[in-house]
Amino acid sequence: MSAIPDKIMTWQMVQPASRNKETGEVTPGKIEKAAIPVPELKPGEVLVEIAGCGVCHTDLGYFYDGVPTVSKPPLTLGHEISGTVVACDKNDKNWMGKEVLIPAVMPCRQCLLCKTGRGNRCLAQKMPGNSLGLYGGFSSHIPVPGVDLCEVTKRGDIPLSHLAVVADAATTPYQAARRADLRPGDNVIIIGIGGGVGQYMGQIAKALCARTVIGIDIDQEKLDRSLRFGADFVINSKGKDARTVSGEFKGICKSNGLPSIGWKIFEVTGVKPGQEIGLELLSFIGKLIIVGFGMAKIEYSISRLMAFDAEIIGTWGCLPEYYPIVLDMVVNHKINIESFVETRPMSSIAETFAEAHKTPPLKRIVLTPDF
Repeated sequence: MSAIPDKIMTWQMVQPASRNKETGEVTPGKIEKAAIPVPELKPGEVLVEIAGCGVCHTDLGYFYDGVPTVSKPPLTLGHEISGTVVACDKNDKNWMGKEVLIPAVMPCRQCLLCKTGRGNRCLAQKMPGNSLGLYGGFSSHIPVPGVDLCEVTKRGDIPLSHLAVVADAATTPYQAARRADLRPGDNVIIIGIGGGVGQYMGQIAKALCARTVIGIDIDQEKLDRSLRFGADFVINSKGKDARTVSGEFKGICKSNGLPSIGWKIFEVTGVKPGQEIGLELLSFIGKLIIVGFGMAKIEYSISRLMAFDAEIIGTWGCLPEYYPIVLDMVVNHKINIESFVETRPMSSIAETFAEAHKTPPLKRIVLTPDF
């Protein structure tokens, strides 16, 4: 186990993205390497030496699109974190030396939302890479509350750094499945099944015994891959409007003896075309679960929900209490992460951000500290 460092090394967003009001042109944020003090741990806090931190679409939204954050720059991004506890509050040594996942959403556990089982949307939540200011995942270390940690008791030959993706990309779909009340025998559509979250949404749906999973995406290579990891059928939506995609969906249903109503639809992309497809597919007694975030506005006749007796549901993050369930699915090979993870040194963060922003990668990129 490593010693407590004199300084925490970190990559900070020192300037957020900005948009020219006249031209609409966006200037990306600016990122710099920095050394910051190791804070005195508060009661219940631990210091985690970071093994890996995943590059999420949310990070790119903060850096390139000007999506607002709670903390203002300088801000250390990164919220998909795995690592090892190297220091604890003097009155609590239980976490010392343990391998852990840090939840992307850490609730206050005191408010009305927390006390009514909705702590994943706690308004006072702590989120690395957003509300913790100088402390985020693209660092050597991070101080966090011990109560929220998920201990990695066994991981076989899976590198600890790879498990960073569980801390959002794999747990967010599980929370979404819970919000949808996904049950064995349900029929599921996943819009954006090839993306960083969508690829796990498909696997989790199957792990929870969905009868049928239809994956929709614009990347044929990712669609083909999804057929090996959860999807029963796929639709390539590239260049197609929502009505055309709906027609292909109905064709799959007709050819395979499946109902065209009552589907649980997970919209994971957050982009306008994906959301339009989700709304077009929503039909009688169906559910549309909004997992992906975007800035676009969609026009929809809300009275259709009444006519369909259908639901549109939002979902955010994942309760820390669910992390051990998802981790167990991973280590017992119900969810494959190894085929979907690529590691790079953290010093490549600027180039990695630029690459991921330009072309969504085939695999989730996890950056490993190399300060």
